[in-house]
Amino acid sequence: MALFPFCKPATGAVRVSRIQLLLSCVLLSLLVYFLRGRKAGGNVKSPHPYFRSMELATGGERRETENGNAAVLQSPVQTPWGAPLVWGDNRNSVRRRTEFADQQIRIGLLSLVVGTYAKHVRRFISSAEIYFLPNQMVTYYILTDNPRTFDPPIKLGPGRQLKVLPVAEFPGWDKLVYRRMPILADTIKNQIGREVEYIFCADIDQEFMAPVEEEILGELVATLHPELFGKPRTALPYEKNEESSAYVKNDEGDYYYTSELYGGLVLDVYRMALGCSLLILKDQANGIVAGGREESYLNRYLITHRPTCVLSPEYNWWDSGLAVAVPEMRLVSLGRQCDAFDAKKREKHRC
Repeated sequence: MALFPFCKPATGAVRVSRIQLLLSCVLLSLLVYFLRGRKAGGNVKSPHPYFRSMELATGGERRETENGNAAVLQSPVQTPWGAPLVWGDNRNSVRRRTEFADQQIRIGLLSLVVGTYAKHVRRFISSAEIYFLPNQMVTYYILTDNPRTFDPPIKLGPGRQLKVLPVAEFPGWDKLVYRRMPILADTIKNQIGREVEYIFCADIDQEFMAPVEEEILGELVATLHPELFGKPRTALPYEKNEESSAYVKNDEGDYYYTSELYGGLVLDVYRMALGCSLLILKDQANGIVAGGREESYLNRYLITHRPTCVLSPEYNWWDSGLAVAVPEMRLVSLGRQCDAFDAKKREKHRC
């Protein structure tokens, strides 16, 4: 049977010239070829089901980087519960910055600095002076067991100030990660809550590399883990021990959040710090240690109390084979990046 049975010489009363017939068949063939090509192109799927769902839901784009990581191009821009998912240079972020352009907001940036972590202070604050909410009034709260870290004093710009708050020395990192949330809750209650409207908590061994501005402001703000963004729910390292207060059931959870940057309005962050502290104390009383330590309790809390603003991995990134590629690296974790390096790279980057 011919592909186009009607492209045969007409018989009877109706006749057309051979040239007309040929042109009609050629045009029809080109039309069918074009439509088939469009259909085939539309059926090309991304290799990962997460990215396929993003493309269907938001029209998001993706590309492959040289190291094979999937690069998410400012998509998706909203969480399943309707909160903004922030990429620094998309239209929503630009609009958000414009809304705050004429407002003066008091914002705190808090870090806990103990032991050898003091070596990161100057780089962290110097980079924040350039990139962290440069048009706003910012107070750096450094909770430290060694106030002499700031001799000589760090020079700050207009509207910026540094407050050093002494804390007791901690014998090791394992104990520190269980104390950070209670210290944060106490500090907000006794001092920070009277001085700023927003508070953001960041690990000190990080460096700001690009603008982090008003697009991050929200009631309760969490940041996506760069190595786990785009992974299926079953791959997220939620706490699996059913006896732990950080336990997450198989049908719970949306994203996995990093503990390296979170924040929001002081009251909401206080409630979060207090809630996580209670979960931690309960496990300590029962001799239980959550696998992800502080991060496990943070993720447990944020499942029950979903954040009103979610920051993309642009706001907590490091160079590793697992980290998703991002349009812009805004806050880079030097500590976790060093953990991902081999011995030669650690020496080169003075880890």
